[in-house]
Amino acid sequence: MLIRKFREADLKKSLRNLLALAVAATSLLLIGCPPHVSIADVNRDPGRYAGKEITIAGRVSDSFGALGNGLFQIDDGTGHMWVVSQSYGVPGNGNKVGVTGRIEQGFSFGGRSFAVVMKETKARH
Repeated sequence: MLIRKFREADLKKSLRNLLALAVAATSLLLIGCPPHVSIADVNRDPGRYAGKEITIAGRVSDSFGALGNGLFQIDDGTGHMWVVSQSYGVPGNGNKVGVTGRIEQGFSFGGRSFAVVMKETKARH
């Protein structure tokens, strides 16, 4: 009887420790993730996001590029944003993508000028 109570107490303590460890690990993972931002928020105040790493998601509405470099436009339902891709390839029109990158203002590519773009920093998901 005494051994059984001891085992139950050990089991409860182990479960509490495991739960605490899982919560701590999840918190650390979430802290390292860039925030998901709507394109409308970025377009409304691009200076707030300039140079910061954020994530946007939506459907590719236009794209052009070659040899793994190029630009593609994402529409998330709140607005459009051009994404500069260097070494990550360019997705086809109509694809749903999530992109993490840094917001830059005053960007030129292929003879065209863009007021606000996202420069991709991580592979798409």
